[in-house]
Amino acid sequence: MKDHFERVIDYMRISITDRCNLRCRYCMPADGFTNIIPREQILSFEEITRLAEAAAKLGIHKIRLTGGEPLVRHGIVDLISRIHAVEGIHEIGITTNGILLADMADDLKKAGVSRVNISIDTLDPEKYASITRGGKLDKVLAGIEAAKRVGLTPVKLNVVALGGFNEDEFGDFIEMTRNEDIIVRFIELMPIGHADLGDSYGFISNKEILSRFPELVPVENEKYSVSDDFQLPGGKGKVGFISALSNHFCSSCNKIRLTSDGKIKPCLHSNDEIDMKGPLTLSDDELLEALRASVNRKVEHHLLNEGAAPIERDMNKIGG
Repeated sequence: MKDHFERVIDYMRISITDRCNLRCRYCMPADGFTNIIPREQILSFEEITRLAEAAAKLGIHKIRLTGGEPLVRHGIVDLISRIHAVEGIHEIGITTNGILLADMADDLKKAGVSRVNISIDTLDPEKYASITRGGKLDKVLAGIEAAKRVGLTPVKLNVVALGGFNEDEFGDFIEMTRNEDIIVRFIELMPIGHADLGDSYGFISNKEILSRFPELVPVENEKYSVSDDFQLPGGKGKVGFISALSNHFCSSCNKIRLTSDGKIKPCLHSNDEIDMKGPLTLSDDELLEALRASVNRKVEHHLLNEGAAPIERDMNKIGG
């Protein structure tokens, strides 16, 4: 399936909940969100599976489950099994904060998950508890080890670059890739919903991070990769840089997003959404047409780095 700009769209991110078991400072207010999506508006497993089946018929072969925190959704292992059984779906990934991963990794692997992305912005237990408002770093580290043990590899660690908070740890994260097949990815802080925090954290471009570590050497990126990948000389892992603001990668964008309340977002950095709850009541052919129409509403590139206002939805309602 191609959009109007001849980009091949073969990847769908599906948010299965807007709820989370952490309250990260750049994502949520201290008391969480009072406007969480009512449960009756959240897509059911049957609706998610039907959309996955339709998407697969149009050429989507990779699905990533996100949240909020996807592992808090009751029955997620059953949902993964359903999606794994869909003809044409070749890869299922999960983006998680890792808190619940140690206890679930084995079941996730057996159900059909092939890899995980784990969000972790610091390796210091006290700083982790502070940025997440109470999270336990040891649980995340245990989740990383469990993912490696059951073969959810290569594990990708997502590190949001936060000036004044974790920039003194960039070297520690990079060093993790020397002796282990881990991919550490630095992500520029994006102005999305509550994360539009002004001076709360300093913006650090990935170009600036890379300039601090001249020993990193470029390596070939994965097809349609959103990151520019590097490696320590002789290192087993990789270091990736996701530069959505300073050097956007829109020309190679191959994805659409489905929110937990059934909205297709053709572009993360746009308020344009297409409600799929109605099309889910239509015939299979009409549903396929609705998905095609959604893909054709993808824009050529976002305008954040040209001064556009940040989008209104918070990230937990869109999906990471």
